[in-house]
Amino acid sequence: MPHASDEAILVIDVQNDFCPGGALAVAEGNEVVPEINRILRDFPVRVFTQDWHPLGHGSFASSHPGRAAFETVEMPYGSQVLWPDHCVQGSDGAEFHEDLHVETADVILRKGFRPEIDSYSAFFENDRTTPTGLEGYLRTRGVRRVTLAGLATDFCVAWSALDAARLGFEVNVKLSACRAIDLDGSLDAAIRNMQQAGVTLEP
Repeated sequence: MPHASDEAILVIDVQNDFCPGGALAVAEGNEVVPEINRILRDFPVRVFTQDWHPLGHGSFASSHPGRAAFETVEMPYGSQVLWPDHCVQGSDGAEFHEDLHVETADVILRKGFRPEIDSYSAFFENDRTTPTGLEGYLRTRGVRRVTLAGLATDFCVAWSALDAARLGFEVNVKLSACRAIDLDGSLDAAIRNMQQAGVTLEP
């Protein structure tokens, strides 16, 4: 069913490295693709985000000698989980899943390209202040409501949803079109934080 003209879908990081076989695979991550494809064309505004890291990115465990993936370190902007190298610019892992209908995107927003800072949210770098420009794009398109889908529920989807709510958008997360990493209870925490922020969690 077509949505109102003030609605957008944000398709978050449906990339090979976050799907089974990828460098930072989310369990069943590929299963979001048919669901997203099914609903994409119902939205008048369609934004896809793409994690896009340079080699040696500061969030990679390989950039921190003696540290292992999934450990946490303190960065100038706060606590940071160290990840396996993933979504390196120009790599196969950074490409969108081959079955995703990328041709429907109005805009593809690349994030995480600054070497010294990670970027989970589609709206801000992890310092929570450096904007990606997405808010301005949505405002100029007349968007007031956003639906989020993609990977991973408890990191990039949740951070994007929380920022969208903080910026005054009505926010809906379609959980059936998301999958989680669930690192040390991160999924429960993300669900709780989104509920407290007034985000609608759609089954």
